[in-house]
Amino acid sequence: MAAPATLITVAPTGAETAKSDAPTLPVTLEELLEQAEACEAAGAAMVHVHIRDADANPTLDLGRLRETVVALRERTGLIVQLSTGGSVHDPYDARLRVLDAEPDSCSLTCGTVNFGDDVFLNPWPFMVELYRATQEREIVPEFELFDLGHVAALQRLLDQEGSPYGGHVHCDLVMGVPGGMPGTAQALVSAVAGLPPGCSFSATGIGRTSLTVALASLAAGGHLRVGMEDTLTFRRGEPVRDNAQLVERAATLATLVQRPPMPLEAARALLGVKDRAAVVGAGRGTPT
Repeated sequence: MAAPATLITVAPTGAETAKSDAPTLPVTLEELLEQAEACEAAGAAMVHVHIRDADANPTLDLGRLRETVVALRERTGLIVQLSTGGSVHDPYDARLRVLDAEPDSCSLTCGTVNFGDDVFLNPWPFMVELYRATQEREIVPEFELFDLGHVAALQRLLDQEGSPYGGHVHCDLVMGVPGGMPGTAQALVSAVAGLPPGCSFSATGIGRTSLTVALASLAAGGHLRVGMEDTLTFRRGEPVRDNAQLVERAATLATLVQRPPMPLEAARALLGVKDRAAVVGAGRGTPT
């Protein structure tokens, strides 16, 4: 049965696109905060965060990550999810240290995948170490699935290591990456068929697959992830204005299928997110 509302996650920056190729890509903290506020107003409930250094290069600098988490909690009520993928060149120890920034959630990719001309490495021992760390730190993992083999690896991880913090399994199907599963309705149906019972899922369509994947996900009872990390063209020949434009379109699609954007409190309840306002200060998120 489809959920009564749609969890919309925005992935505003990523680690692949240069500012020179997308002038509205948010690469400074203030740019990220401004776009996060606009995306929250448009219907997003969670923000998937990559950060950049002073030269706009991808970084996993812990000080910058902590500053970003605190600032997002001060300026928005969004669930703050940090990427533990970073860029494909980041070492495992730096990716594990991301959890020291105390996000509400983090990504956890369930296997290695070809990523264009590169390889995104996620061997089994690293997956287990990261998963155990999320359980210990009381951080909700979002399981990132780039291929059907990742779906099987997720089930193996849950069988071996137990339930995630919060008790609910939430996945994101990342579709259309060169080297991963295609961004088609058929691939989405195959992936969803193998997911653990009772879990929820969102879907991300890379590039020109974004609309196909969004519509297929909604039809299958799933949720949506959109953002300039994944898509830089709004329609053929028209660059994306900013991240809020993509969230607005996702909210429109969700409303058309009578599953409007999920309120923040409902999203926190769905995922079992811990209230960290007392830990980091003046966040606007409410306990559930």
